Amino acid sequence: MTSLRSFLVHVAITILGAVPLTLAQSAQTSTPEPARLAGYSSQSNRTERDWEKKLQAGIVPDNLRENMQRLSARPHHVGSPYDKENAEWILAKFKEWGFDAHIETFTVLFPTPKERTVEMIEPTKFRAKLQEPPVPGDPTSSQTAEQLPTYNAYSIDGDVTAPLVYVNYGNREDYEQLDRLGISVKGAIVIARYGEGWRGIKPKVAAEHEAIGCIIYSDPRDDGFFNGDDYPKGGWRPREGVQRGSVMDTDYPGDPLTPGVGATADAKRIEIKDAKTITKIPVLPISWGDALPLLSALQGPVAPEGWRGALPITYHIGPGPAKVHLKVASNWDLKPVNDVIATMRGSDAADEWVIRGNHFDAWVNGADDPISGMVTVLEEARMLGELRKQGWRPKRTIILCAWDGEEPGLLGSTEWVETHGDELQKHAVAYINSDSNGRGFFRAGGTHDLQHLINDVTRDIQDPEKHIPVQQRARLQQIARAHNAEERTEIRKSSDVRINALGDGSDYTAFMDHAGISALNIGYGGENDADSYHSIYDDFYWYTKFVDTDFSYGRALAQTGGTAVMRLADADVIPYEYNAEAETIERYVKDLEKLLKDKQDEITERNLELKEGVFSATSDPRKTFVPPPAKQVPPFMNFAPLKNGVEAIKKSAERYQAAFAKWQASGTELPAQTAAALNSELIQIQRAFLTDDGLPERPWFRHQVYAPGAYTGYGAKPIAAVREYMDQEKWKEADGQVPMVGRVLEKVAATLGKAADDLEKAVAQPQ
Repeated sequence: MTSLRSFLVHVAITILGAVPLTLAQSAQTSTPEPARLAGYSSQSNRTERDWEKKLQAGIVPDNLRENMQRLSARPHHVGSPYDKENAEWILAKFKEWGFDAHIETFTVLFPTPKERTVEMIEPTKFRAKLQEPPVPGDPTSSQTAEQLPTYNAYSIDGDVTAPLVYVNYGNREDYEQLDRLGISVKGAIVIARYGEGWRGIKPKVAAEHEAIGCIIYSDPRDDGFFNGDDYPKGGWRPREGVQRGSVMDTDYPGDPLTPGVGATADAKRIEIKDAKTITKIPVLPISWGDALPLLSALQGPVAPEGWRGALPITYHIGPGPAKVHLKVASNWDLKPVNDVIATMRGSDAADEWVIRGNHFDAWVNGADDPISGMVTVLEEARMLGELRKQGWRPKRTIILCAWDGEEPGLLGSTEWVETHGDELQKHAVAYINSDSNGRGFFRAGGTHDLQHLINDVTRDIQDPEKHIPVQQRARLQQIARAHNAEERTEIRKSSDVRINALGDGSDYTAFMDHAGISALNIGYGGENDADSYHSIYDDFYWYTKFVDTDFSYGRALAQTGGTAVMRLADADVIPYEYNAEAETIERYVKDLEKLLKDKQDEITERNLELKEGVFSATSDPRKTFVPPPAKQVPPFMNFAPLKNGVEAIKKSAERYQAAFAKWQASGTELPAQTAAALNSELIQIQRAFLTDDGLPERPWFRHQVYAPGAYTGYGAKPIAAVREYMDQEKWKEADGQVPMVGRVLEKVAATLGKAADDLEKAVAQPQ
């Protein structure tokens, strides 16, 4: 029988997982150096990891919950009393945590509705409710007097009556399908469903096809009962739920009256009639409950299979016999947006700025969008302040931003960047954005010089439900979703998860697309069994019942964002990585080549089928069908300038990363003056992608690799100067942009090459 002492020793050994060391053995054993962080010397590496662990351990989910309940307690749209109260509350919190903080106010055009009408006058009478009812048990859904009505901001005023035509999602390809069916929307009011593209594209394309009004409804197939139980039984959009939102055109974000300059009180403003971002036709959003009588009254052809939603009707296209009266009239007022800016000055490189942001304004209560992201930034700020009390000092200056006015059109962030553009050009290292946050997989988009950084950060963050690194889970998701074996092999070859390109859609836009600042947009999601986007039901009650109920993924986002900020702020050499950027741009150029080849093959085949009579022979003689027109086969384009530019960037990137790896392997610190000069050069590399003239027809967007599409809104359209013209089949214009973008890539390669030269010399010198 084992003695008690032996048993206790056995238990101790089992718990510790190893044979106990003698004092002498313990003295001889040293803790191994943790894996080296990119941009850190041996000395700074261990210190940085210790501080990061403290930040990650200190994030408290209950703080996230409490702050969300406070910030989302009342509707807080631009110009509302509670929006201002929230700004002042956030300001007080930043100051409490030791930041030098202030509110910076801009004056912007923000229309709010005074008249809204959608009514069917033929073949029967019906008047849409245009209102979301309160839900019993949901305490803030009844704050009717403070809620913005259901509307689309920046819709032009209008009063129109016309036959109704259903246009599916209302994208350009949908109108091509209407052409095949012989249906015109000229002089009609169109009804489109939300989804498959940004809402502002729907009235834009409708107006281009000479429609006189646009209605956008939420089909339950996209975000309602087709996906799960609707609210309040489940989390999905209910019968009367409506998605508010801006329909500002894509020429530029920010205040429509001050394009390119900050909307300060004394800014020169253009006339409302001259603002390019206001729609050409009136538009209103409605619920599927209001849409059902309108769609039920349509006749004409049965909609194609892909156009059919989840309503219990046969989807017809029209036009008519449904005839609709649509009226929109707004108060076109100037309103304040109040950005809260908090600064923690750096110790050694105070003139280099690491910027982190999230917006706090909402269409209504906005628990998910945006407060779920805003509370993570606040918790990051609290912990950064706590670390500072414990003796940590960031090398670089950290600027935390709580943006106002994001929802109507990225107002607060855009006006701030336009106002401080010269300073940002000199000092900004990177901007890290988040917006709404939910359950599930880590997601990131941004400039690819930060791809390796965010992968390294997320290797150190644990998924709260799967208990594996969130980077590992995101990588395995990419493998699971790959379309073929070739794509899976490519993912497995890289240890990093590929991040997405960004267009616009949140507050990173002005930083990246206009100012050429390296940027990331981060968050978690993909496993929410709910969607109440931009409705009165996106509130604390709904979020805590159906989304991140225990705020564990909010904690993960605060750990992720806070760690990324610290890692950028404390690195000896800013941890940009350029091989991924070079490889990504090379892929974009190959995509352009493939697009041209696919278009040539497609049009050649279509022309042949027209000649053979395929369309006339196979169409149903009892149904209207208009064959597509014959087109000229796209000419060959000379992509050599782009390919040469890519090769130049690849060579410079390889040289820089080789020198960087050699310095890292040495474990030594660079002399302070050398590191400062190198970092100053690195900051300017992303700026080299900018041109003064910007994109053709959209000069506000100056980045020649990362940009949104004119017809994609949120979605990215890399190398847009070329790609936009190709998508419009303007081949001569597309070919004409290639040399310009090629010169930009050569300039980037030269800027990166200079940094490689300097780092090579520094590494070669004895320390």
